[in-house]
Amino acid sequence: MKRNWELEELIEHFTLTPDEMKLIQTKRGDSKLGFAVLFKFFQYEARFPYYKNELPRSFIEFLAKQLFLNPSAFSNYDWTGRTITYHRSEIRNYFGFREITQQDIEEMINWLCQFVLYHNHEMNYVEEQVYQRFRDLRIEPPTPDRIERLIHSAINTYEKRFFDAIYKSLPKQTLTKLDSLIERIEDIEDTIEETSVSKKSISFHELKSDPGRVGLDTVFKELEKLNTIRQLNLPQDLFKDVPPKIIKKYRLRAATEDIRSLRRHPEPIRYTLLSSFFWLRSLEITDNLIELLIQIIHRINVRAERKVEKEILNDLRKVNNKYGILFNLAQAAVDNPEGIIREVLYPIVNEQTLKDLVKEFKHTGPAYREKIHTVIRASYGNHYRRMVPEILNILDFRSNNEVHRPVIEALGLIKKYAETGFHYFPITENVPINGVIRSVNKKIVVEKDDKGQERINRINYEISALQALRDKLRCKEIWVVGSDRYRNPDEDLPQDFEERREENYKALNQPLDAEAFILSIKQKMIKSLEKLNERIPKNSQVRITTKGNGWISISPYEPLPEPINLSRLKAEIMKRWPMTNLLDILKEADLRINFTDHFKTVGNREILDRATIQKRLILTLYGLGTNAGLKRVSAGEHGEKYNDLLYIRKKFIQKDNLRNAIAEVVNAIFRCKIKEIWGEGTTACASDSKKFGAWDQNLMTEWHIRYRGRGVMIYWHVAKNSTCIYSQLKSCSSSEVASMIEGLLRHCTDMNLQKNYVDTHGQSEVAFAFCHLLGFQLMPRLKSIHSQKLYRPDVGMTDTYPNLQPVMTRPINWELIRQQYDQMVKYATALRLGTAETEAILKRFTRNNLKHPTYQALAELGKAIKTIFLCEYLDSEEIRREIHEGLNVVENWNSANSFIFYGKGGEIATNRLEDQEIAVLSLHLLQNCLVYINTLMIQNILSENAWFDRMTPEDLRALTPLIYTHVNPYGIFKLDMSERLKIEVDSA
Repeated sequence: MKRNWELEELIEHFTLTPDEMKLIQTKRGDSKLGFAVLFKFFQYEARFPYYKNELPRSFIEFLAKQLFLNPSAFSNYDWTGRTITYHRSEIRNYFGFREITQQDIEEMINWLCQFVLYHNHEMNYVEEQVYQRFRDLRIEPPTPDRIERLIHSAINTYEKRFFDAIYKSLPKQTLTKLDSLIERIEDIEDTIEETSVSKKSISFHELKSDPGRVGLDTVFKELEKLNTIRQLNLPQDLFKDVPPKIIKKYRLRAATEDIRSLRRHPEPIRYTLLSSFFWLRSLEITDNLIELLIQIIHRINVRAERKVEKEILNDLRKVNNKYGILFNLAQAAVDNPEGIIREVLYPIVNEQTLKDLVKEFKHTGPAYREKIHTVIRASYGNHYRRMVPEILNILDFRSNNEVHRPVIEALGLIKKYAETGFHYFPITENVPINGVIRSVNKKIVVEKDDKGQERINRINYEISALQALRDKLRCKEIWVVGSDRYRNPDEDLPQDFEERREENYKALNQPLDAEAFILSIKQKMIKSLEKLNERIPKNSQVRITTKGNGWISISPYEPLPEPINLSRLKAEIMKRWPMTNLLDILKEADLRINFTDHFKTVGNREILDRATIQKRLILTLYGLGTNAGLKRVSAGEHGEKYNDLLYIRKKFIQKDNLRNAIAEVVNAIFRCKIKEIWGEGTTACASDSKKFGAWDQNLMTEWHIRYRGRGVMIYWHVAKNSTCIYSQLKSCSSSEVASMIEGLLRHCTDMNLQKNYVDTHGQSEVAFAFCHLLGFQLMPRLKSIHSQKLYRPDVGMTDTYPNLQPVMTRPINWELIRQQYDQMVKYATALRLGTAETEAILKRFTRNNLKHPTYQALAELGKAIKTIFLCEYLDSEEIRREIHEGLNVVENWNSANSFIFYGKGGEIATNRLEDQEIAVLSLHLLQNCLVYINTLMIQNILSENAWFDRMTPEDLRALTPLIYTHVNPYGIFKLDMSERLKIEVDSA
């Protein structure tokens, strides 16, 4: 049972009914309150409390008040005697429950294997299902220890069945190849260890590794990995009906063991672990190959443009007033048709200017494109063209749309003639042009031979086909067999949507009828536009003018006064807890919250005792979260060695475990906050990204066009009072819209999110549409507010809003929304259920796919929702300040990153994607622990009347727990689990 209850919750769940009061009144003395507590607890939890301290004081006081008893009477209630045994029996009979039997345990194990463990093995999730099942069966659950043994027994039973089933599904030929592969890999790794010589075969470590920097060598390395795995001939449907989460569990287990450990397992376990590893690696490597292909095609074009532009800048002197010069030349030519050029034209325009004009023309338009293509052809033909046959031989490209069939046919044609030396394709071949070659490139691709006949230049055609392929892959109009992120886009959608139509619409809180959906939005648009049109003349801070094509101008905010007592409060914190070690803050947070309980081994059992694991976890998480590294942390005063911490990192710290621990800390922050200090709980958060430097021998690290330098982006979702609920590691060019939606849907905390503040890069028309369908209010701070437009709710409303006329534009196309309403809800449901990655789904709705009907409908819906938002944004200064303050919170969070993540100059010093993600999540966890402890410290000080009475509303408004002047992140890494920080406020 949770510790903190609001009065409304107590009234809703624990009010005694007349019948219940009548039963309780039959008890006498101290047993009356004890019976009432047991009764209502059992009614709520479907079990009895295991110890007295489990019962919240507010719960006991609420029941005592109803019975007109003193709450202290409960302390006299005998917790072990005959009375409580009789009371439990009576309560059990009253609710129709019975005690558990051994047969119930066996049936529960079978039920878990059949219906629960198939989907998820996480202990907390399975435990919830067990308790709910016992409630449904009206069986009193056993003790927590027995529940834990039951779950472990069920998992072991399920795994034995699963391992046997997979083992039987593997052909003998595959088993032989698996044995041969790991034996060969083991021999290779032994040779490397003993002789350190180069090798031709691939090692298990390399099969696990991520690709290096974009380039031809990396492509061939990934091709070698994929060929090695495909030679195993794993059945295509081996894990067809197995949830990805289960496969990832066994893949992770295989990846954390060395070859010798894998070989010691019984055959069913060994082959299942290896199969899951190689099956998933096949998907991942295929994705990596596609990413490499996309980036290489892009790189060829970008490098060619840069090279040509550099030559132009070195060679070109721009000619001004070209139209005036041409007019003067034309006038002189007309006036002197018989004259000599040198005598008539050169006096008007000198010879050098004319040469510069000719040179400028050659460097622009068709001539410029031809020059770029020449550079592209040289780069592609001499270097990158070697990869094309290999990629086309190993990847199977498909499309569900006949419009894009020409690109698939073009790839087949390229593959067919890859080994030939033909300059042109044979005349007899039907070479697809439309849909493959851009119109501006046709003159480059279609040439005339010596006989004057039109022919298709093979290399130029290949370049154009690959450019078309890149565009279609990015919006998933072309997909790849055996891929995950670039798989058949139809598989991204929920397959049972039609059968669960009403359920899916209800989950999104959207009407089944498209007309009702449209009418609701149209009415909101009309109401918002009418309100803005009426009030804009009186709004001194917002002006709409006819400048340009319509211009919106907003006066800058008046600066708010600086709070007077915050510096005093920080000084008091520094006085009471001077130079508190960041390691001690992490330890104190865990001793209060026990977030390390979420870190379970990827192996089949834990050998170390939990206290040792807890200590080593704290040290390891600190080393990762500060970027100091495990070697430096292991040199501290705590008695733990580097290999011990490395073992913990390898076996216990995974992405899912870290996210669960972060959610636990976030929920603890929400629970411990005092409303009088921090205000009411918020339903809004702000999201933004921050660039971190990172090693660049990988696919994730990119050059950032705004912040310069190579690195990665961390996208944060930060709630009011600096509590970060979600974080993501992204490449610099990835979609911030996808990251924003991902965080709203996957944060897994107790926060009820309704609003999200973003900057300009975190919003788009598609983002407005999806946020509306998913039940979130997107509230961006728009940098280009001057150029925004308001759409009309319907046709025939040209003069309806005269005060908004300069920025009004066309009406919304409701018919398009009406036609695609079901498809839009289907995609929104896919996002809600997580049937595919958010970014993979949103790839379909980019500018590369403008003709997609659902994209067009989403854009129209987004325009309508954005118009409603803009009306409210322009009309209300309070909303503008709310968004601005929300984004300031995430900026404050970003500013603290470098204080905590100080090691190695704040650069993520690894090329492994998993290690990069672990580092970011560890930073996230550590920074939230700092917020949690600071919250307790601030509350400890403000619990004193002298301090609380001193605080003004402005002080409380600006109060933040993300402060660190009193924190020491450096120095000696000393950890004593018995020492505690002196914070008197109860974290519960």
